[in-house]
Amino acid sequence: MNTEFRKTLPGTRLDYFDTRAAVDAIKPGAYDTLPYTSRVLAENLVRRCDPATLNASLSQLIERKRDLDFPWFPARVVCHDILGQTALVDLAGLRDAIALQGGDPAQVNPVVPTQLIVDHSLAVECGGYDPEAFEKNRAIEDRRNEDRFHFIEWTKKAFKNVDVIPPGNGIMHQINLEKMSPVIQVRDGVAFPDTCVGTDSHTPHVDSLGVIAIGVGGLEAESVMLGRASWMRLPEIVGVELTGKLQPGITATDMVLALTEFLRKQKVVGAWLEFFGEGASALTLGDRATISNMAPEYGATAAMFYIDQQTIDYLKLTGRDDQQVQLVEHYAKVTGLWGENLKDAQYERGLSFDLSSVVRNMAGPSNPHARVATTELAAKGIAGQWDDVPGQMPDGAVIIAAITSCTNTSNPRNVIAAGLMARNANKLGLTRKPWVKTSLAPGSKTVALYLDEAGLTSELEQLGFGVVAFACTTCNGMSGALDPAIQQEIIDRDLYATAVLSGNRNFDGRIHPYAKQAFLASPPLVVAYAIAGTIRFDIEKDVLGLDAQGNQIRLKDIWPSDEEIDTVVKAAVKPEQFRQVYIPMFAIHEDTGPKVAPLYDWRPQSTYIRRPPYWEGALAGARPLKGMRPLAVLPDNITTDHLSPSNAIMLDSAAGEYLAKMGLPEVDFNSYATHRGDHLTAQRATFANPKLFNEMVIEDGKVKQGSLTRLEPEGRVMRMWEAIETYMERKQPLIIIAGADYGQGSSRDWAAKGVRLAGVEAIAAEGFERIHRTNLVGMGVLPLEFLPGTNRKTLQIDGSETYDVIGERTPRATLTLVITRKNGERVEVPVTCRLDTAEEVSIYEAGGVLQRFAQDFLESASV
Repeated sequence: MNTEFRKTLPGTRLDYFDTRAAVDAIKPGAYDTLPYTSRVLAENLVRRCDPATLNASLSQLIERKRDLDFPWFPARVVCHDILGQTALVDLAGLRDAIALQGGDPAQVNPVVPTQLIVDHSLAVECGGYDPEAFEKNRAIEDRRNEDRFHFIEWTKKAFKNVDVIPPGNGIMHQINLEKMSPVIQVRDGVAFPDTCVGTDSHTPHVDSLGVIAIGVGGLEAESVMLGRASWMRLPEIVGVELTGKLQPGITATDMVLALTEFLRKQKVVGAWLEFFGEGASALTLGDRATISNMAPEYGATAAMFYIDQQTIDYLKLTGRDDQQVQLVEHYAKVTGLWGENLKDAQYERGLSFDLSSVVRNMAGPSNPHARVATTELAAKGIAGQWDDVPGQMPDGAVIIAAITSCTNTSNPRNVIAAGLMARNANKLGLTRKPWVKTSLAPGSKTVALYLDEAGLTSELEQLGFGVVAFACTTCNGMSGALDPAIQQEIIDRDLYATAVLSGNRNFDGRIHPYAKQAFLASPPLVVAYAIAGTIRFDIEKDVLGLDAQGNQIRLKDIWPSDEEIDTVVKAAVKPEQFRQVYIPMFAIHEDTGPKVAPLYDWRPQSTYIRRPPYWEGALAGARPLKGMRPLAVLPDNITTDHLSPSNAIMLDSAAGEYLAKMGLPEVDFNSYATHRGDHLTAQRATFANPKLFNEMVIEDGKVKQGSLTRLEPEGRVMRMWEAIETYMERKQPLIIIAGADYGQGSSRDWAAKGVRLAGVEAIAAEGFERIHRTNLVGMGVLPLEFLPGTNRKTLQIDGSETYDVIGERTPRATLTLVITRKNGERVEVPVTCRLDTAEEVSIYEAGGVLQRFAQDFLESASV
């Protein structure tokens, strides 16, 4: 700790670190030109680094040099139960591995405070039209996940520094925003900015508070939990000026979908964005949070807003302690983190976006950045004619309409707008179509309280949007089963069925196996589509129904005004609601139960929790990177949903067949996501997405869709899992060839674990999304990037080749990918080694994060 720059915060008994003095000691006057994000990163360095590392890293930060490793020390780790649980399964397995080597397993603990929120386990088996939906869904969740919850309960007692929020309480990011983040931390008499990493790509939700929070995979989170710095190349910090203001009737969802399209086009993948300008200053914290939450959808690592009066107002609204609110404001103004102190900030790249240009939007199908204005639905071929046949579902039937996800339910204006929309529809006699499975799954219990206060709960329930859960649900693919008759009609008629949700992801196959495509929309638009019943409906023009006098009702007739929304929000959303929810949730409870053993007693028949194999056999050995055969040749924009889906497990899938053999009834197969603590189930999800296009599988001159590959050298097409099993038996090393933006989407470590267990040693792509690339390194898989102008098409790759990698693996070195074609022709292709830092090289050479830690732990123990 650099006590040289330690000072006392005026008017308090707290110390802080004078980052301005540290920066200006290296380059006078530089501090005032640093963006907000750089100032927080600099404070992190001043507080944590030894003098030599501090001076080198601050110099790098000031000059924005990216050719050196840059340490970052997050203050805490937040996890949801899917990735968080698998991270803790890994740590439990690490304890076993260390015990087998004679070490003390009880010494393996997170050293950084780790908060686990159980929010990804609940499926909407009962829709919002069932008055007992919440209780029924929770009971099913507890029954299906007994193995998982047993393990999570053990972790609470077995590991130090682990706190668990049990199921039924809300979504990790919304709880983080409304309660967990103090904005300014205080430890040991020292105040400093809150920072965190989270095992979900939407962790930047709290960037809206001025908190640097980024999403990481479970493997990187494990490294941080165990006390290591998060090493990175200094990120590009892009300033995004927001000008103008939203037009009447335009929601924060419309705004963020337009921004997502804009920022994807501006190629901000991996960048840290900082929003500023008059438009940004006028946005409520709820609106800012909607923007920050969608960072992974436009590809950014962070989406920062600085601390200002909007921050303070939100902290008061959400019931934060008065002294904490005063500390945040005082600290920010003294240290240069208050918004008005950022007028001279200089950005490496600047973008500008006019909020007044935003119209009512949706996104889809398939991609969150595929924006379409609602006035252009017909022109885009989404809306159009359909046959309204009594007793039948129409073409484009909306089978799921869900108000869900932290993206939108953390914004009171969006939720209140949906409630007022429902009230107006009910007054005019409109109803949801009977084939639409409707649900309301807020990310916080406070939502239910302010809807009650506003008198809107019953209005939503009347349209079928009763509360089914306080959890992720549909946004995470946990939509639950359809009515059997509806499902059978979809199958019999091969119906084009769709979903509309207020979530943040709509990738093919994610939302529901029988929803061929999905669309993102604001909560009030979700209500409108439940009434319309089909995506073919032109939502701006077509008639939703007739009132009692026979007058035609259109969207404009039930859309609430901004003035009414704001009036209800002001009257109904109160600080005491947040205190009522969060004070008991975070009350400290002394554990008076029996102590638990430091080693977990693994259940041999469990399909949810199983000791991981990462220290055994080939996974612990060398990767020769020679004679590799392609498992898949893939196009651009491959998502982690393609690599390891999270939705419901079907009986005819490889995982479904395995679960059936294990004696699990089909009704309790649950989702792929919930089984990621058992590698035998989870590895069968590798490339199991039915929407996969593997360019190795050609039929009638076109790439065939499905979880398929071609076994080589036989050239036989088969299901992906059968090919993986065959290659594993042959001990055949594998490679994946891919296009641009490989690994978009959720930060799931199983997208890397699955391919590693299959025997994949390297992935050669045109580009990688940041989190997935880090996960690959953490599993000991080598990411290789083609040079500009070179790709699978220019190289005429068809999957029949074998591959070698030659060269010394150093940070971003140029290596040689040797391609040997079936006819014996040999092609040497230069590729960039995407081990970006010396730390990553060290992790890769050890075989991965867990192997590296085990080696270091045992070495330090022997010393």
